[in-house]
Amino acid sequence: MEEIGVLLMRPLSNYIQQELSKRFTLFKYWEIPAESLKLHADSIRAVVGNGVLGANSPLIDALPRLEIISSHSSGLDKIDLVKCEERGIRVTSTPDAVTDDVADMAILLTIATLRRICEADRFVRNGIWKQKDFDLTAKFSGKSVGVVGLGRIGSAIAKRAEAFGCSISYHSRSQKPESTHTYYPRVIDLASNCQILVIACALTDETHHIVNRGVIDALGPNGVVINIARGSHIDEPELVSALAEGRLGGAGFDVLEHEPEVPMQLAKLNNVVLSPHIAAATVESRKEMADLVIANLEAYFSNKPLLTPVL
Repeated sequence: MEEIGVLLMRPLSNYIQQELSKRFTLFKYWEIPAESLKLHADSIRAVVGNGVLGANSPLIDALPRLEIISSHSSGLDKIDLVKCEERGIRVTSTPDAVTDDVADMAILLTIATLRRICEADRFVRNGIWKQKDFDLTAKFSGKSVGVVGLGRIGSAIAKRAEAFGCSISYHSRSQKPESTHTYYPRVIDLASNCQILVIACALTDETHHIVNRGVIDALGPNGVVINIARGSHIDEPELVSALAEGRLGGAGFDVLEHEPEVPMQLAKLNNVVLSPHIAAATVESRKEMADLVIANLEAYFSNKPLLTPVL
């Protein structure tokens, strides 16, 4: 397979770069000037992207021999799936590899937000503890948790929250007959009936800004929003205003709408916990994701069934 060209869109781990180089002719997108991509276009038959940079329509059009996109991500919003389907380009993802880590991060962000862990850390480091006690915070155990998107990750979050004695309700495109949790067909109704709203759905046209002013106001001044999915699920200016004005109690975000740009006002708020899109960024998950990306490529070019096909 060494003659098969693979275009890696972002500098992921050294491990995946080394493993791809052993099997294929590796092209690194960030090292190729835009005008030079045409020189390699006829050699590139596969693309490896992730949740930040995938394969949009112009890139697909620029690669006439592209046959497969093996995504180093569970999300697919950075891939033009319509274009892929039109051209018969196969698409794979890494759905199960990230489930545990992302679900763990959702619980971590929830507890860190309610217990104000980041603010407490600064309180100790800055010597304020010597002057006064830290303010009381809110407990997580026993809270009502609403999950938007009860797929693999949403279900894993619900399972973890149940271990803390939390009651679970959810919103999805349709009711899950196998679930015993309360289903709400509208997100605003889910928000009205929970204290913590966790966003765990895929980003589509329908879920863009699914958390808007109405949903935020339904959660209320004691409510908390946690987002481990995609930043564009939330109307960010509305959320920042609600947090600053006290109409929303707190938020924990692993993703932002225009990341890595962070709204200045959001960064200054003490009732917010932020992390730089690292929910799946553990050594263990990244190796599993890399192995799955490579296994899908090997399967495709060996005329074997794909392990995790999307298209």
